[in-house]
Amino acid sequence: MATLSGKIFKVLPLESGEGKNGTWKKQNVIMEIDGKYPKKVVVTLWGDLLNGNFDEGAELSVEYDLESREFNSKWFTDVKAWKINSNTSTGF
Repeated sequence: MATLSGKIFKVLPLESGEGKNGTWKKQNVIMEIDGKYPKKVVVTLWGDLLNGNFDEGAELSVEYDLESREFNSKWFTDVKAWKINSNTSTGF
């Protein structure tokens, strides 16, 4: 189990489409991870995790899976959340 903790830097628009298994929805959230050199990480939310109300600046921790895939000889890595824990009373 891997966990990221930080604050929501930006909430990107909800995306949806049609696939072979029906309609899908996802939303990307950019988290800022504290440290000497703060880093930003895009985390993808799917399914029941989309029921939350995400506020920029809210502190949270995310349990996630990493997955990489190849497309046109380039590699892309996704950080897919499967559990979110709010670290403050504000957030979702």
